[in-house]
Amino acid sequence: MARALAAVFDLDGTLVDNMTYHGDAWVALARRLGSAATREDFELRWAGRTAREIFPALLGRDVPEAEAAALEHEKESAYRAAYAPHLEPLPGLHAFLDRLDAAGVKLAIASAAPVENRDFVLSALGLDGRFAALATPGPLVRGKPHPDLFVRAAELAGVPCERCVAFEDAVNGVIAARAAGMAAAGVRTAASDSALREAGAFTTIDDYAKLTPELEAALFG
Repeated sequence: MARALAAVFDLDGTLVDNMTYHGDAWVALARRLGSAATREDFELRWAGRTAREIFPALLGRDVPEAEAAALEHEKESAYRAAYAPHLEPLPGLHAFLDRLDAAGVKLAIASAAPVENRDFVLSALGLDGRFAALATPGPLVRGKPHPDLFVRAAELAGVPCERCVAFEDAVNGVIAARAAGMAAAGVRTAASDSALREAGAFTTIDDYAKLTPELEAALFG
């Protein structure tokens, strides 16, 4: 691939290692609602989808907008309260972002997280205003594994998808990035190396403290 002009990051599980806290909040909500959904459903099968896309699968029926909004507020408020005392970046993140800036690589986010969750993380990490593009779901922008979020992030950054490297912790996210035409690097906070590579990742990392030779070449030439 040609040297990347933009790095497009997922947020949950990619900038921060928070999927356990999301899983706890989802499982608690599922139990309250009488659902048999498991942690694996939320952390693996449904990761990357919006809450509004998850609720019909969770409840086995259509979910009216008002009910979905109330359930989303309940779950996300519980997640933020539980994770706030533990919020920290993945190792090496800030230095990696500085290096990308110095190399002229644009920074973007493509996340299905609600805006409140996104701002919660970015503010705590001191990354407000750091990203050139912030793509979030909307009426015409679906969650992953659809490619919409990555396509939108590239559009906002003004970079062709084929000149972007996406960073993803979820199988659905890797599938979405590849469907958008981006190269995908897997971050092993939730899914395994083999699962991420099977989905289409060209390399995987534990965090940003040490990059693989493939990633070095893709980003820095």
